[in-house]
Formats: sequence, structure tokens, C-alpha cells
Amino acid sequence: MAPSAYTVTRSIDVAAPADVVYALIADFHHWTTWSPWEQTDPNVERSYSGPDSGVGASYAWKGNRKAGAGSMAITDVEPRRRITIALEFLKPFKSTSTVVFTIAEQINGTTGVEWTMTGDRSGIAKLMTKVVPMDKLIGGDFARGLEQLKARAESAV
Repeated sequence: MAPSAYTVTRSIDVAAPADVVYALIADFHHWTTWSPWEQTDPNVERSYSGPDSGVGASYAWKGNRKAGAGSMAITDVEPRRRITIALEFLKPFKSTSTVVFTIAEQINGTTGVEWTMTGDRSGIAKLMTKVVPMDKLIGGDFARGLEQLKARAESAV
């Protein structure tokens, strides 16, 4: 029997300072420039609340069937090093996850970025991931998002 918890992780090295990478992640307004899901629905409705970045910043979206609906809120930060986000999907199915971005300056001058999502498989997600593991469902999206984040960060320096 498959475990009820899941973890999906992808990482990349970026030729940009940690503060540039951190700013692109810690402010949801910047996600439109690199998130792998931004092209899913060009008419998605977005709303932002709380501060522009850091703890308390939140973002909600409502889109077509493929984009779904949900919200994210930054719950913890270690500036230039880590951002923790509570993620709630409302559509196409309900689920909650924790997302952590870890940012580390490397010896070679690049910045390592790790994107991890953890959660419990329940309801429809549990049924879906019996057929296709969560890593296969969203791992490619994470990799694509990190490539877009890398391009955006590197073009800013």
C-alpha cells in the first residue's frame, strides 16, 4: 500500500545573487513571471492580500478547469535562505500542502534553489496518485518553474 504522505522536490543552480532569487519567490506578484502554471489560463482571476512579501503575504487564484482555484500564504521566512508557504487547493479537488523554497549561496558563486512540496494524499488526490505518483504529476511542473525562475533571475543581473 502506498504511503499517505508525499514529497516532491526539484532543484536548480542559478547564476544570480540569493537576494534576487529570494525576491522573486517571496513576493507573489513576481510569480506571474516564472510560475509554471501561469500559462494554464490567461484569464485567471488573481487577488493579493497582506504585505507584498514575507510572512502574511497571500495570493489566491480562480481559473478555468485546468487552473482550478486555491490560495497560498507565506507562513515563515528566513530572509535570503528559506520561504515556507501554506498551499490550499479548492478546485479541481481540495487539498492542502506545505511548500518550502530553500535558497543557498554556492561556493562557485551561483545560488542553489530547492522547491519542495509535502502533503498527505487524501480524497481524490489519493485515488489519482494510486495511478500516477505525485512526483510524476507535478515534478515536471516544478522543473519547468525552476528553469523559468532561473531565466528571470539571471536576466535581472
